[in-house]
Amino acid sequence: MLLHSIEVNRSGAKAKENLMPVEHTIKSLCILRLSSLGDATHVVPVIRAIQENRPDTRITWIIGKLEHQLLGDIEGVEFIEFDKRGGWSSVKSLREALRDRRFDALFHMQVAARANLLSRMIRAPIRLGWDRARSRDFHHHFTRQHVAEVPFQHQVQGFLEFPRAVGIAVDTPRWDLPIEDKAHNWVGARVPGEEPVLLISPCSSHELRNWRSEYYAEVADYAIRELGMQVVLSGGPSQMEQRVAGEIEAAMQGSCINLVGKDTLEQSKAMLKRADLVISPDSGPAHLASALGTPVIGLYAATWSRRSGPYNSLYLCVDRFSEAARRFRRAEAEELRWGTRIEEPGVMDLIQPDDVIRQMQTWKELRN
Repeated sequence: MLLHSIEVNRSGAKAKENLMPVEHTIKSLCILRLSSLGDATHVVPVIRAIQENRPDTRITWIIGKLEHQLLGDIEGVEFIEFDKRGGWSSVKSLREALRDRRFDALFHMQVAARANLLSRMIRAPIRLGWDRARSRDFHHHFTRQHVAEVPFQHQVQGFLEFPRAVGIAVDTPRWDLPIEDKAHNWVGARVPGEEPVLLISPCSSHELRNWRSEYYAEVADYAIRELGMQVVLSGGPSQMEQRVAGEIEAAMQGSCINLVGKDTLEQSKAMLKRADLVISPDSGPAHLASALGTPVIGLYAATWSRRSGPYNSLYLCVDRFSEAARRFRRAEAEELRWGTRIEEPGVMDLIQPDDVIRQMQTWKELRN
C-alpha cells in the first residue's frame, strides 16, 4: 500500500504531498470515531471500501455506545464500545480492552480532545488523521500522517480520504446498513396502508438548528392535503423532542402518527427506510435516512448543506447558510472556516414553509 504524507503550513494551505511507501500490508486496522450519529454513519462507506478492496484486513472500530446501537453490527467488523457518559470507568475499560492489542494502522477520524487523548491507548505504527485545515484540539500531535487537504469537501467524501490515503481508489460511497426483520414488522404494524409516508424528524441535538413547530405543522398539512401522504413524527425520548412533537401535533389541522419516544433505535432506522420522504434539520436521522436511500429535505441555515447535508439528497435541501453568514457573521460563506456553525437565535427562520413546500413539489415531480 501507499500512504499519503501531507505537510501543511500554518496558514492551512497544502505545502507539499509525498507518497510514502509502507513496508507491510495493513492486515489489522483500528478506526477511532466515537460520535456523532451522523458522522458515525459517514464511517460506514470507509469500511465498505476497505472490505471490497482489502478483504483480508481485520477492522476494529472504537465507537460510542449509542452510535453502535443505532448502526447495529456490521459483518466483518469488531466493535469496541466506549460509553461517553461513563467517566473514568469507561476509560479504564477501553485501556483494558486495548492492553495487549497492536494494529498495523489507526484511522484517527475524530479531532475532539477526548478522542485525541484516547488515541494514545492505540498502538499502531501508522497513525492517519485529518489534514490541518480540518483539525483542532492539537489533533496533529496525536497522528503521524494526514489525509489530503481538499477545500470545500463534503464530509462523506472527506471521510473517504482515509482509504484513499492507503491506496484504495473510491469515489461513490456505499452503506448497505443492516436492519432487523422484527424492526420492519414493528413499523408495518404502526404505519399501515399504502399511502406514501412523510416522516418528520424535527429535532437536532443542537437546539438552535431546529425549525419552528408551526412551520413543520404547515408543511405536514400540505403533505396530507395536496400530496395524499400520511405523516409520521419521529424522534427520541428527550423532553425537548416530546415537547416539539406535541407542539407540531397541536398546530396541525390534519392528524399524524406520533412515534416520538416510542421506538427503539433499530425501529427508528426501519421507519426511516419505510418513509418515502424525510424532513429534518442537520441531524443524525437526516444522514441515516440518506444512507438508507430515502430522499431527505434537509433544513440548513445554522450549518451548510454543501459540507454536512444528507449526501444523496443535496439537491432537495433548503439551504440559507449564505444568507446566515452575511446576516450573523458579516461575511460571505466562503470566507468562513470550513465547518463553521452559525447557531444563533432566529437563524432557522431564514427558512420559510413555502421553501420546503417547493422542494416537496420537486420531490413529487421527480418521483412521478
